[in-house]
Amino acid sequence: MDPSSPPGADGVTSLFETDLRLSDRREGKVRDVYRFPGEPRIAIIATDRLSAFDVVMPTPIPGKGRLLTEVAAFWLRFIADKGICETHLLSTDAGEIPDAALTGTIVRRQDIEGRVTIGRLCRVLPVEFVVRGYLEGSGWRDYRETGSICGVAPPAGLRQCDKLPEPIFTPATKAEGGAHDENIDADAAFAIIDPLAGAGVGARLAETAKQIYVEASEYAASRGILIADTKFEFGLPLDKHGEPTGEGPILIDEALTPDSSRFWPADRYEPGHAQPSFDKQFVREYLQNLVDRGEWNKSAPGPHLPDEVVAGTLERYQQVRDRLVRGPA
Repeated sequence: MDPSSPPGADGVTSLFETDLRLSDRREGKVRDVYRFPGEPRIAIIATDRLSAFDVVMPTPIPGKGRLLTEVAAFWLRFIADKGICETHLLSTDAGEIPDAALTGTIVRRQDIEGRVTIGRLCRVLPVEFVVRGYLEGSGWRDYRETGSICGVAPPAGLRQCDKLPEPIFTPATKAEGGAHDENIDADAAFAIIDPLAGAGVGARLAETAKQIYVEASEYAASRGILIADTKFEFGLPLDKHGEPTGEGPILIDEALTPDSSRFWPADRYEPGHAQPSFDKQFVREYLQNLVDRGEWNKSAPGPHLPDEVVAGTLERYQQVRDRLVRGPA
């Protein structure tokens, strides 16, 4: 942790890395994941790292990890309560991290408060289940170039950010080691999923992902937010020995956060151009300007983010949390 970082959400300093004394540490772009020894549970710690264009920026967004944890936990409970599918979420209680796991580490218990997700141990299915309700991002780029997105052909003549006639499933590979995710078509996604999870499972998960998107979009719209697109991950539950339990896939990782979704203010929606957003698109646009000026090439290491970009990003994440979790605007 960098105690000299400026205060962020709720007046906290930033957390860039963790070193808990738990087993099987894995470091994602934003989250550090640990396993409870001898148990079918994992601990996921949301840091304040920010990834854009699949590169982790060297500048943290103070308090972002707490905001992500709160929003993701809200949605995971929403999804389970709706009966759409089971999720990996067991708890968000930092007290479940044993004292021994924090002995001699760079982090203290108060540093991880609000950042902890205790989840079921799962084997990740290596496909990003992307659902789009509006035409933006790589979907807009592919549509302009080919008239289709991941094998799905929306009507001709749509504009940037137009609402699609219905949500579409546009999967992507789940890249490892900092590689870039790549869009694929549904058949390619199912060819990856079905040998791991069973015949027809990929198609069922695609329908589940679209159902989650529809239910979440209706709720978000009631709070003044349009969910343009989002992505989900699924995994097969494992027992304490790391063997499959025989259960079907469940929703894992995060869900419907500003890191994994595009959120737009409904009252400012105007198709035909890029929209103001409540997500890390704000950072992407700043970085794209650097790329356009030849000052960065979308490869690691990423550039340091100026204070105004850090503050603007944090403000957008806080607005999402406040609108969706804590009440109407």
